[in-house]
Amino acid sequence: MYILGISAFYHDSAAALIKDGELVAASMEERFSRLKHDNGFPQLAIEFCLEHAGISANDLDYVVFYEKPLLKFERILQTALNTFPRSSGMWREAMLTWLTDKLWVRSHVARGVGVPYDKVLFCDHHMSHAASAFFACPFKDAAIMTVDGVGEWTTTTLGIGKSSLGASDPEPPTIELFEEQRFPHSLGLLYSTFTAWLGFRVNNGEYKVMGMSPYGEPRYLDKVYKVVQQEASTGAFRLDMSYFDFHRSISRSYSDKFVDLFGEQRDADADFFTGRTHPHRSSEKSAMESNQYYADVAASIQAVTEDTLINIANHLHRKTGLSKLVMAGGVALNTKANWRILNETPFEELWIQPAAGDDGGALGAALWAWHILLGKPRSWVQSHAYFGKAYDDAEYHHFLNSAGLTYESCANEDQVTDTIVDALLKQEVIGFHQGRFEWGPRALGNRSILADPRGEDMKEVVNTKIKFREPFRPFAPVVLRERSQEYFEYPQVSDHHAPRYMLMVAPIKTDKQDEICAVNHEGTGRLQSIDRETNPRYYDVVKRFGDATGVPVVLNTSFNLRGEPIVNSPQEAFNTFRNSDIDMLVLGSHIVRKPL
Repeated sequence: MYILGISAFYHDSAAALIKDGELVAASMEERFSRLKHDNGFPQLAIEFCLEHAGISANDLDYVVFYEKPLLKFERILQTALNTFPRSSGMWREAMLTWLTDKLWVRSHVARGVGVPYDKVLFCDHHMSHAASAFFACPFKDAAIMTVDGVGEWTTTTLGIGKSSLGASDPEPPTIELFEEQRFPHSLGLLYSTFTAWLGFRVNNGEYKVMGMSPYGEPRYLDKVYKVVQQEASTGAFRLDMSYFDFHRSISRSYSDKFVDLFGEQRDADADFFTGRTHPHRSSEKSAMESNQYYADVAASIQAVTEDTLINIANHLHRKTGLSKLVMAGGVALNTKANWRILNETPFEELWIQPAAGDDGGALGAALWAWHILLGKPRSWVQSHAYFGKAYDDAEYHHFLNSAGLTYESCANEDQVTDTIVDALLKQEVIGFHQGRFEWGPRALGNRSILADPRGEDMKEVVNTKIKFREPFRPFAPVVLRERSQEYFEYPQVSDHHAPRYMLMVAPIKTDKQDEICAVNHEGTGRLQSIDRETNPRYYDVVKRFGDATGVPVVLNTSFNLRGEPIVNSPQEAFNTFRNSDIDMLVLGSHIVRKPL
């Protein structure tokens, strides 16, 4: 039985196809459309999923949308009426988009996919998140937490998932969501408001706030707690809506009162530097003091977000008594908070859906239909994130020849690995394109830029000459799973699943920090631990680099330029290679080098 899940019309539209409860193919639409955070109908992603499975729309048993549009429209309508006339602009915008597009999702889906109306189903937004986490996790039973901006009405849910995973006589699993927080009180929207005020784009720049926060100190907790209050015993929180405009404006998420409290918004085009990032610019005192203030506010909202999530998780543990926690929703991509949840709550292990945002809702909707609606038992566990489109060597060869490029072809895997490692040892930066692209926002070794992590200067080279992005942004250390405990203060790191997907920021051991300077972000790293079974070529590159240097760690960042989606095709990989200072491009077993 084939079930297609779809998320669309907000941000990060996606499609995911399961066969008999197992994920077959999945992709965000942006990987094909090349529109960052594409929110349109995921036509290209759907076509890819069907093509990969070798089926047509006629073979689909159900198509499941990841939320319930009428409930969402009810929330928008009621919110606009409650805040009228200040919400008049939002009201007009909502009517234009909803009455012409979003209210008719069943028609869009049926026509876009090519299925009858009676095959189109709808799943609650936060149930989609919960299902994407629990039904893919390696745990039999788990507590469930979903946290994001907002679904229909809900912004946070707590629950429990139970299953007979691995049993000889399996039974249908269950998900019970027993507590929720509702709009407008939203941890995701709170964080996004500070994201906008700090000069970054909402639903795109939240990870930049995380990257900025280690360069500040949480000096302004008192100010942040003026705009949000929380109950430590339950984790419940409330926003003081007088500081916000997101519920009544389409152009600004914070109010004048917020500006009176925190000051003017940071200029998005301003150069960010502090005494810790650029001590040699100490003569620019005014700019440095201003930047330090913004970094301190970033550290403050990050700390409040972490503390709130810890309170929620502690409450959830008291309610469930379980040792495992699964998470989804956009806030679950806050890797600093995830580390603290693991270390400061009684939960012994976390599993987070790698596509934790709205893209993952497509997978969750499909799994919800299979397990809850149809009552099918669990048998599949997600062990990797490589569910996108792949290109074989013949396709790489055709592209290179048709483009008239000079290249060399490696005779075997050893030659590919040796060529890459030799380049890394020469301080060259590698564009690495192989296999199926990743499901979720992280590049996990199939669409990655790789570099030597040992020198401090490599961080600036990759940020400024290749990624063309802010110099404070960190890079991920990819480390051999069996040696990860040598580098990170993370008990049982080699046994946990979350590090496979760059979903945890962990402290780097003090005696190793100078050894991997380029991936050391103020003493921490958003690690990816890898094993050979999951990705042989990627593993062999890191291992052989470790054999040559004594450091089994490589710098990894996503294969794209600033503002672009991660590359999909060989052509896109070459364009990024050509338009940056990447030294060498690896397309399967073929190598393209920059001319001398």
